[in-house]
Amino acid sequence: MRIIALSTLKAFWEHDAAYSDATEPTLAWYRHALKADWAAPVDVKKDFRHASILKDGRVVFNIAGNKYRLVVWINYAYRVVYIRFIGTHAQYDQIDVQTV
Repeated sequence: MRIIALSTLKAFWEHDAAYSDATEPTLAWYRHALKADWAAPVDVKKDFRHASILKDGRVVFNIAGNKYRLVVWINYAYRVVYIRFIGTHAQYDQIDVQTV
């Protein structure tokens, strides 16, 4: 998969030292997603059974033992993952996951 963009993840953990514990788990997710070939939501669920599949290609991943939420939009036809949001559960609760 092609992932747009690693810089979004880096900005999250570099912006605030409190989120530095997200570095390794997000990089692990990133490395796994790079090697993946997700043609459909079922393929994502095979790799990440706790991922939440939403409508219109949105997927929510639990990161760092469910401490953080990662929202992506996947274009399955082109094998592209667009990172839309990463944050704590409290931050996640304040967004509209379908519009970020």
